[in-house]
Amino acid sequence: MSFSSIEDVRNRIDQIDSELVKMIAQCSQCVKAAAAFKSDHSAVRAPDRVKQVIDKVSKQATEAGLPTGIIEKVCRTMIDAFIDYELTQHDQLRQEKC
Repeated sequence: MSFSSIEDVRNRIDQIDSELVKMIAQCSQCVKAAAAFKSDHSAVRAPDRVKQVIDKVSKQATEAGLPTGIIEKVCRTMIDAFIDYELTQHDQLRQEKC
């Protein structure tokens, strides 16, 4: 990628941010759906799955030339936020069944 100005860089970052928001929104729909398949809060937290995801994205980051520390921080933050969201969804589903 080459840029001729800081505005070019910022515009590209804005485009990427927009794409990321759309992709995260799709992910949130999947997380919401996953809540229906989980039996309890420990199934939502799923530490083995978290480790699996972090390992996978770290490998992908290395292949893409991205420092693994960046992807690990980003993914752990997203995972934490999605766990909170999924716990809320899970609790709402349980209340609806009662």
